[in-house]
Amino acid sequence: MDPSLYQSPFSWRYGSPDMRTLWSEHTKRRLWRKVWVALAEAQAEFGLVTPSQIQDLHDHQEDIDLKRAFEIEAEIQHDLMAELKTFAEQCPIGGKILHLGATSMDIEDNAEAIRLRQGVSLLLSRLSDLLLALVDKIERYARLPIIGYTHLQPAEPLTLGYRLALYAQDLLEDHQTLTDLHHKIRGKGFKGAVGSAASYADLLGLENLERFESLLSQKLDLPFYPVASQTYPRKQDFLILSALAGVGASIYKFAFDLRLLQNPMIGEWREPFGRAQVGSSAMPFKRNPIRAERINSLARLLATYPSIAWQNAAHSLLERTLDDSANRRIILPEAFLATDELLLTALTIVRGLEVDEVAIQRNLHNYLPFAATERVLMALAKKGADRQAMHERLRQHALKAWQALQQGKANPLPQYLSQDEAILRYLRVEEILDLFQNAEHYLGSSAQRALQMADFIRNKLKPMASESGNQGDE
Repeated sequence: MDPSLYQSPFSWRYGSPDMRTLWSEHTKRRLWRKVWVALAEAQAEFGLVTPSQIQDLHDHQEDIDLKRAFEIEAEIQHDLMAELKTFAEQCPIGGKILHLGATSMDIEDNAEAIRLRQGVSLLLSRLSDLLLALVDKIERYARLPIIGYTHLQPAEPLTLGYRLALYAQDLLEDHQTLTDLHHKIRGKGFKGAVGSAASYADLLGLENLERFESLLSQKLDLPFYPVASQTYPRKQDFLILSALAGVGASIYKFAFDLRLLQNPMIGEWREPFGRAQVGSSAMPFKRNPIRAERINSLARLLATYPSIAWQNAAHSLLERTLDDSANRRIILPEAFLATDELLLTALTIVRGLEVDEVAIQRNLHNYLPFAATERVLMALAKKGADRQAMHERLRQHALKAWQALQQGKANPLPQYLSQDEAILRYLRVEEILDLFQNAEHYLGSSAQRALQMADFIRNKLKPMASESGNQGDE
């Protein structure tokens, strides 16, 4: 990294070395050469290329020389042709048959599709790790009661495991979406300048085109679009980036919720905080949720990329225009690197999540009595009371209790209801107090559903882990 020149934060700050390597210039050119060699191998089966030429290409396939390629590009202003000339210079026997019948996008778009699939595969691995980390937390806290919040106001209780299961459920949907996309990613194939494959038909004969593309699909382990123009349909980019933005939305919600819960006024969660970590340059006491804030910041950026990909797809006039090229060099790698960083950061948070059970109990003690009003209302209705009239009485008592809480007093709602003559006509004091005392158990099926979700995720990911172990991408 040259610090005297602008460097993208994705070049060193955000994303993993694996993902940066995948989207590097070196990897792109390795993939171009992979496609060129596969093309030559397929043409050899039709007698257009000799075994000695193929061997020469194989011998120099990994000899990436960026310095030489950039020198040529500075002169001819075409990066793929510069790499082609560099490769050909290195191959005295096979270089002259490179790119036979091809147009640039026969090479670039098939290589890009391979890279997209490898990127999705890496993200699926990250997402699986995050889901399993969440499953561990769900199982640990499946039965821990917490106060729920609707409209950012205290509501009824649920369990911490159930809340975590909500995040996991969204991420599991994302995992399924990415898995489906991974299987559907396709290359352009070898169809020439406008998609008609006319150049290959001249070389091989029209009757051999189907076999020719089938051979290349097998060699590259990449399905092809049956119909393409000069490029693969740019809608594929839109679908992939939309799926990545969906992952971002799921992680964004988790991080935003954490920021709310880390506020000392609630104080139930905290992201991990290093011993030497500094929260503020001015206020040494602060523990800012910087990881969650990073997630929210990057996810906002990620959410903008599908819009650009949509425009690329919609504005790709006739058989191809070049007005998508410059922005695709930015949005594709950055979308994958941003998603990579989101998943890695979320994994760090989940694994190191600090749960303050003292704060949880404090909030339950303060706000659980309000949740008991629904139980009281149902008990009154069962005894024949007017449901609407009782709702209004409970509302009035709850408002008075809120005022007492704001003055620093203990929640007096049970006492208010125990002294209301209209309520006492239907319920004894003991019955009223019992409904409040057992409010912590007013959790419905939240614990069971949380554990069911944890089991479902574990079982869902097991066969996927086995499959990925047997069928890795290059």
